[in-house]
Amino acid sequence: MPVQTLPATEALPRLADFDTIIDARTEDEHALDHVPGAVNWPTLDNVQRIEIGTLYKQVNPFEAKKRGAALSARNIAAHIEREVIDKPRGWRPLVYCWRGGNRSGALATILGAIGFQVTLIEGGYKAWRAALVDDLERIAPTLRYRVICGPTGSGKTRLLHALAAEGAQVLDLEGLACHRSSVLGHLPGQPQPSQKRFDSLVWSTLKGFDPDRPVFVESESKKVGNLRVPDALMDAMRASPCIDLQLSDVERVALLLEDYDFFVRDPEHFCQRLQALTELRGRETVLGWIDRVQAGRTPEVVLELLLHHYDPMYAASIRRNFVQFAQARVQALTDRSDASMTAAAGQLLAGTD
Repeated sequence: MPVQTLPATEALPRLADFDTIIDARTEDEHALDHVPGAVNWPTLDNVQRIEIGTLYKQVNPFEAKKRGAALSARNIAAHIEREVIDKPRGWRPLVYCWRGGNRSGALATILGAIGFQVTLIEGGYKAWRAALVDDLERIAPTLRYRVICGPTGSGKTRLLHALAAEGAQVLDLEGLACHRSSVLGHLPGQPQPSQKRFDSLVWSTLKGFDPDRPVFVESESKKVGNLRVPDALMDAMRASPCIDLQLSDVERVALLLEDYDFFVRDPEHFCQRLQALTELRGRETVLGWIDRVQAGRTPEVVLELLLHHYDPMYAASIRRNFVQFAQARVQALTDRSDASMTAAAGQLLAGTD
């Protein structure tokens, strides 16, 4: 059966039309980013691709193509034996590689020869990425955001989770970025995704939202850790109505000690991270914080960080960047408990059109 092609712009809204989305690139390329829901069937694996590339440059293209064909044929055979034998005649795969060339073409040709209706993304992942970036810029301004603002430790992320549990539409940028969006926000053992992967995750989340319902999102700066929030999304958030979340200082400290418990369990790691603030706060101040952490006075240091470092910076940034903050709805929390977050989520949903 002849292989069909589909422009990347048309593939964006039609992913659900296909039974399986197959990424024929290497494992490393797939890990960096991929079409949402794609499975990885490398035509050449990481090592083989380097081997063929070296042969192409150091010997000649003809020898590289012969060797590449042999490796590709073995890999494709293994994929078919592992994944395709039980597939019915009506199975419809969507296949792509980097630019829609040899790797995906070889796999698609064999699957088509078997009798499956195979579709290739024209231009491969490269075209898909360009189409996704354009579509992200289009979708972001069409949604109605409600921006949860509040100083560090006020429970913004917990409230987002409570809202999601109550059925609200929630965009958790920190969750997608695997980072808590501050100098101390790196999560141990959880590397951030690539920028491309982050963009794909944001796009996939946004396109699943109902534009007639509000989307709750936490106030963020332009970067979450090392990742940049797409400009169109950032502009839309900054122009949206705000919610001013308030929690007492005592509860904020307790919440942070719970959410950043790895700092409590590993004071030396906390001290190392505090050193990143030396340029902003001065060496003497930071050394004083470190001394107190090492003396077991971490809650005291956390409170001082809030009142003298995070709160002033956050307040200035919010007023400067979020144009509707002056008219924000105040949402005061009684405490940091799950019950308090659930109650606040219910109140917000009841008062949101």
